[in-house]
Amino acid sequence: MYLHFIELGIGIVAYSSLGRGFLSSGAKMVENLSDNDLRKNLPRFQPENLEHNKILYERVSEIATRKGCTPSQLALAWVHHQGDDVCPSPGTTKIENLNQNIGALLEKPTPEEMAELESIASADAVKGDRYQSITLTWKTSDTPPLASWKA
Repeated sequence: MYLHFIELGIGIVAYSSLGRGFLSSGAKMVENLSDNDLRKNLPRFQPENLEHNKILYERVSEIATRKGCTPSQLALAWVHHQGDDVCPSPGTTKIENLNQNIGALLEKPTPEEMAELESIASADAVKGDRYQSITLTWKTSDTPPLASWKA
């Protein structure tokens, strides 16, 4: 499927590149959500999944610290380096976050870092669905797995 996009000159905008804000600040993000924020109800942010996903965030944070960048910059750089036709969509609402996100363009993850980040981001590693079960998502679509995107 991805190769068809390339052949047709179609780019891909990666939705929610920062995991709905989780890759900006980790589990503390959930603590700071207002009661009416829909993210409070998402399976990935429920206590039974959050503790595990917090460990994944810490792994991303460790790599970012070694590189001298923020976890969000590293996450956006990872998406950006999936291919010339892939663009991250961070969903920024604050100028200070926009400025930080722009810094992701300067980050160049090594092949080893890309592989490590891919293993952290794999569907098997992250606990909890992206959406509540009543929402139609990628589970009911023909979206190919990330590994099949590679040319």
